[in-house]
Amino acid sequence: MKRDGFKALTYPAVFFVFILFTLMLLVYFFQSSPAFHRFGLGVYTRNIWKAAEEPELEDYGLLAAIWGSIYTATIATLLSLPLAIAYSLFVVDYSPKRLKKPLIVMSDIMAGLPTVIYGVWGATFLVPFLRDWVMKPLHDHLSFIPLFSYPPATGYSYLSAGVLLAIMVTPFASAVIREAYSMIPFTYREAVYSLGATKFEATRILLGYIKPAIVSGMILAFGRAVGETVAVSLVIGNAFNVEIGLFAPGYTVSSLIASQFGNAFIYGYMTPVLFAAGLALFVVGLVVNVIGLKILKGWEENVHL
Repeated sequence: MKRDGFKALTYPAVFFVFILFTLMLLVYFFQSSPAFHRFGLGVYTRNIWKAAEEPELEDYGLLAAIWGSIYTATIATLLSLPLAIAYSLFVVDYSPKRLKKPLIVMSDIMAGLPTVIYGVWGATFLVPFLRDWVMKPLHDHLSFIPLFSYPPATGYSYLSAGVLLAIMVTPFASAVIREAYSMIPFTYREAVYSLGATKFEATRILLGYIKPAIVSGMILAFGRAVGETVAVSLVIGNAFNVEIGLFAPGYTVSSLIASQFGNAFIYGYMTPVLFAAGLALFVVGLVVNVIGLKILKGWEENVHL
């Protein structure tokens, strides 16, 4: 009886969250509708940003910002996931006992730091470092490869944003993976070693056991990276480019909204376009989460088989 009463108490909270989420989406759809009436889906497929005092002369396209968001978040996820896995393995299996607690605390502190701190550090140290020691050598010797073909004039680029985001999201991904890896039953570890597995082989087998946590860490890292605003704005260059070159400056949806929303009310269609950009960010996050759930479902079916 008490269990049913407690269960009933949770319903209002669930209902409130659902209503809040629905209302938020309705606001975005309503506010962005003038942009869709004026530009159609071209607001997502064209790369143009022409503000004008006369509404009929305004022309906007969000392709560069959407591309920048997905590109930088993908770079961050690809860089952070190996770091998060390696960090988790070291903390759980290899680090001395006296270092485990400080390493975990340091990771938690990094996760809680204000993002502007990362952004200022990235603009003053990371960008010059990557420009002089990574971008220029790669461009000088491997410019025939499209990824390295764009001249790194300033260092503010997709790569700088991706690396900074990777540093920012690694603590979040590692926290998920570390907790899952440390909770593997000791009997499983004994069983693996009893079969004569080496340390490396045992680690590979145990990592396979926590595959859902690794996928969850990847989704968390991507979601955290694709929505970052302040730090990315300071290091990406804020240029309307659609380039595959890692060294090109660009824009993300979040940095575009942050930089343009303050004066958007001056123009007739800029505010609706920025709301449409927010909708695009929502769709990207939804697609990534659906893919992650599909992967987890396939893994669970294989395990049950």
